[in-house]
Amino acid sequence: MRHQKKTIKLGRTAEHRKALLANQVCSLIEHERIKTTLAKAKAVRPLAERMVTLGKNGSLHARRRALAVLRQKNAVKKLFENIAPRSAERLGGYTRIVKLGPRKSDSALVAFLEWVDAAPVTEEKEQKKKGKEKSPKSEKATAAPTKEAAPPAAEKEEKPAQATKPQPEPATEEPKKPKKRKWFGRKSGEDK
Repeated sequence: MRHQKKTIKLGRTAEHRKALLANQVCSLIEHERIKTTLAKAKAVRPLAERMVTLGKNGSLHARRRALAVLRQKNAVKKLFENIAPRSAERLGGYTRIVKLGPRKSDSALVAFLEWVDAAPVTEEKEQKKKGKEKSPKSEKATAAPTKEAAPPAAEKEEKPAQATKPQPEPATEEPKKPKKRKWFGRKSGEDK
């Protein structure tokens, strides 16, 4: 029986799993939000929270322990200087998992893993705002013309009158003959 066996294996060897989890935590520390599969997010979460607890301790032993797990000095530095002090008053639950649904390619469940105390990220909302920028421009165009806008409009009207040149008529093309099909789709009366 598997009672009290909490390790999530993720279909990897112990060494591969350890490296994967360390890299995921380093990415989470660096970017403050990562998009990964739900299973990996659930496996990374306890390790990330353990690192924050070490960061809150702040001792030399805690710093060395975090460095032994993560193996990246810049990630440990950012953890101890930025993330741990931000979570000083919190007793636990430093991360959150936001489920996104299945991935198109292989239908794996995908989720965001992010810090609870991080500033909200609005990447998706910015893209929607870009699409709405067209409507204010059209409002400006429909507004009554001002004195400043009148002269350029007059210039535009004069330019087409000056630039009018007779365009040569397109050459008449011979009617296209239907392509002869080879053996496929040949009618009974057609020649070879």
